[in-house]
Amino acid sequence: MSDLYDEDIVLWSERQGELLRRRAAGELVNEAELDWPNIAEEIEAVGNEQRFAVESLLVQAIVHRLKAEAWPSCRDMETWLADSMRFRGDAASRFVPSMRQRIDLDRIWRRALRAMPRAIDGLPAPAPPAECPFTLDWLLGEEP
Repeated sequence: MSDLYDEDIVLWSERQGELLRRRAAGELVNEAELDWPNIAEEIEAVGNEQRFAVESLLVQAIVHRLKAEAWPSCRDMETWLADSMRFRGDAASRFVPSMRQRIDLDRIWRRALRAMPRAIDGLPAPAPPAECPFTLDWLLGEEP
């Protein structure tokens, strides 16, 4: 069964899901067909992917906010602020409390700084703060 996992994860997941549902319904299935190590790995991956999605949305929210602050006279400033709010809202809707201790805001800040443009409309970006000026609570909140 592990070969199928490596060759066609979609088919593997469909078969494993079917076997697990049958087992949950009380049917005796061939336990050898259940790929327990990979099932456990995939279950853990689901949680990690959700956290990665929240972190990615937070990076985007910070980048857009920083652009709006760095270039306040740019015609796109209002759009950047709106995009930042949308990314924050999307992150908040996917956030669950157990992520709090796993989200590294310093790492998110560094990723956002790497994603910042060096200049817009010929105007260089000002030096950013050394540390993230945003808290996780603020990023996930509804405050503008």
